[in-house]
Amino acid sequence: MTDGPTPAMRQYYAVKNRYPDAILFFRMGDFYETFGEDAGVVARELDITLTARGKDRNGDRMPLAGVPHHAADGYIARLVGKGYKVVICDQVEDPKTAKGIVKRDVTRVITPGTLIDSSMLGSAGARYLMAVAPDRKDTFGLAFLDVSTGEFFVSAGSGGCDYAEIISEAVRYRPSEAILPESFEGGLPRRFEAVGVTVSRYRDDAFDFDTAYERLCEQFGTATLDGYGCAGMAGAVAAAGAALCYAQETQQSPLPHITGLSTRVPSGNMVLDAITLRNLEITTGIRGEGDGSTLLAALDVTETPMGSRTMRSFLVGPLVRKAAIEERLDAVEWLLGRTVERQALRAALGDFADIERIAGRIAYGNAGPRDLATLKESLCAVPGVKALFPGEVPALVRETLDAMSDHASVTDLVGRAIVDDAPALARSGGMIREGFNAKLDELRHLATTGKDWIAEFQQQERERTGIKSLKVAYNRVFGYYIEVTKPNLHLVPPEYERRQTTANGERYTIPDLREKEALIATAEERLGALEVEIYAELVRTLAAEVPDLQATARAVGLLDVYSALAEVAARYGYSRPAIEESGRVVIRDGRHPVVERHLPVPFVPNDTELDAAGDQIMIITGANMAGKSTYMRAVALCCIMAQMGSFVPARHATIGIVDRVFTRVGAFDDLASGQSTFMVEMLELANILNNVTPQSLVILDEIGRGTSTLDGCAIARAVVEFLHGRASSGPRTLFATHFHDLIDLEGSQKRVKNFHFAVKDTGADVVFLRKIIPGATDRSYGVHVASLAGVPKKVTDRAMELLKEASARELPAGVRAPRYTQMLLVDPGEGAVAENPAVRELKDLNPDEMTPIEALNTLCRLQKMANGERGGR
Repeated sequence: MTDGPTPAMRQYYAVKNRYPDAILFFRMGDFYETFGEDAGVVARELDITLTARGKDRNGDRMPLAGVPHHAADGYIARLVGKGYKVVICDQVEDPKTAKGIVKRDVTRVITPGTLIDSSMLGSAGARYLMAVAPDRKDTFGLAFLDVSTGEFFVSAGSGGCDYAEIISEAVRYRPSEAILPESFEGGLPRRFEAVGVTVSRYRDDAFDFDTAYERLCEQFGTATLDGYGCAGMAGAVAAAGAALCYAQETQQSPLPHITGLSTRVPSGNMVLDAITLRNLEITTGIRGEGDGSTLLAALDVTETPMGSRTMRSFLVGPLVRKAAIEERLDAVEWLLGRTVERQALRAALGDFADIERIAGRIAYGNAGPRDLATLKESLCAVPGVKALFPGEVPALVRETLDAMSDHASVTDLVGRAIVDDAPALARSGGMIREGFNAKLDELRHLATTGKDWIAEFQQQERERTGIKSLKVAYNRVFGYYIEVTKPNLHLVPPEYERRQTTANGERYTIPDLREKEALIATAEERLGALEVEIYAELVRTLAAEVPDLQATARAVGLLDVYSALAEVAARYGYSRPAIEESGRVVIRDGRHPVVERHLPVPFVPNDTELDAAGDQIMIITGANMAGKSTYMRAVALCCIMAQMGSFVPARHATIGIVDRVFTRVGAFDDLASGQSTFMVEMLELANILNNVTPQSLVILDEIGRGTSTLDGCAIARAVVEFLHGRASSGPRTLFATHFHDLIDLEGSQKRVKNFHFAVKDTGADVVFLRKIIPGATDRSYGVHVASLAGVPKKVTDRAMELLKEASARELPAGVRAPRYTQMLLVDPGEGAVAENPAVRELKDLNPDEMTPIEALNTLCRLQKMANGERGGR
């Protein structure tokens, strides 16, 4: 027979029953304690001591692990970062005045997708909560909410999103948490976990369309949602309502800074699915080596957290409307041409803190004094930014500048209220400036002078009584008292009133001390309480400014991105792309924006000409490591950069608007779902062939290599024929292959052209020239690549012998192998004649039509071509 739980533990069990899937931090005195299984998780994940105390409901020893309340935020952030949900149960009444056990209740529920505390957020990137709501059979509506900034949008196609599109959106926006209805069945949670998204179940009624619609209208103060562009999107509305409800419940707040909703649909942006985002390394590296190898890392030289988040949103959602793209390019070009103003702008932007998140914390009510001081400093920088551009500016720059307010009333109020060196937390005190509140100044003066009075009183009593060791001290039980040690008790005057006997002496008081005590003893306490009250009222006043602060933050972010794109263009020699509503992609001297930054030698640029109605498909053959994959990725990245509003790494580029980029590169086993490399390849290929349009760009690398040579070649050929089709145009396609039988498609399919990467073969050595030229090749130089990779010479020598034997068997006696254009750059053997491309081009020149400078430039270029200079990837 065991005793029942204590009153405190009964409180604990009542709360834990409400949140069985969360770790409960239960405030007990100066610690947050965790019990039972929670304690085991906390001890393991945070590497703290696991102890035991008392008995659990089964009579067993209760595991216990606790953290100091003042340091709890750091521990909670680590748990949430690992995907756990944490519930905070605080003491909601003063233990000194409590009758019986102190009352406790849940004050916060902290989940990966609803963080708002600055101490827990870490990076400046957006932190989305994603909600997925059934729309109709096998389709879903999606919503994304960043509680820390108030950004809120829905994403849905005209017919809802399927599983693949849901995961693509998850990869695009990288939510920290996704909520699904409790009754949801299917494999979606497993797919979320595979891309690093924490999944939480939420009650079904929150996803009800009518309930969600009403909740959103109430939040935004509207009668309808039609003005937000989500009419007819039942699933998206249901998801948005559920996301808002979940955030409000976890934060225990109405979240007034969430004031509206936007709608993002594929028709307004280039579609980049999860596979393409991964393969092109847009925001994350393909091998997990960090973000330094991504396009985002190459472009993001922004100065503010708002700018960094905006840059990422530009990258994952390039535009497809020509006028909108041109507006961004106008802004970038204008800033590119004004170096002095651009550098001054970037220096000024460096003074901006994360206004958007500070505004969110103000609305939530947990902004700290240092947040407000930082906000004031940021807003004070706005007039200086606007003063940099007093004259005529592009429309988008003017629109952005006009949206930035200096918020004079905010800076004035915060400047008068908050001290310069403000503490991070309001509970630390000392944040209200002297002169802001008369009552506070009076208490502060009393607290300060009261301590001085006590010191003077102690000295006077020592002199009056002759007791040199007399002390005036304070404790919460007796207040202020006079302490006299035993050897001096005979010197105590008769007017001293005994209050307590101690082991070392006696404690006394007198009327003068009691009278002063009434004023002094609680002055500090009243001072702290009043200061917190004044500060809370200040934050409530500032909450009315949150929508305008959010608008300023967005404008700062946009201006930061335009200036960053101009800065990157200036540093690395990018050019403005010509945007067309056509099927062309023409790039002169194009480069890979990421690879070129990491090479020890200059990057070798290449040309590209694709036309949906002309040279639609490029079949690219050539040696391993010659640069095929880098070249194809560079073309895709140039299109993405152009349509996001960036200049591109090329001497010239004409980009016919691309509606979607498809990629199939690399080989990855999906072991979690038991899918082989070949199955993954075929699934990705099926997605491309089923969704491609004539406006798409398709990048295919080594299709069919995951199966037998015969099957793989057949599949690859069928894919090219399918993409070519019988119409007059088709998707622009770059197709790299080692199946050399495909080169005869150039003759049978009129929009297919052969290209390869030049290689200089001396017989003893192979030099990759990294230059793409017309024609095909019949060699892959695999043995040479193996040698470069460090495969033992004994192995590569034997491989070369076997290769020669196989080649001899394949050809009948006396029959020579066909000569491909690849051989034009191979040193000919004795008696063989091979014309260098430089010689062929020289024959076609007409010197009479060339200016002297054109002739000199051409001569230099032909000399380099003849010498076969080395270059980058």
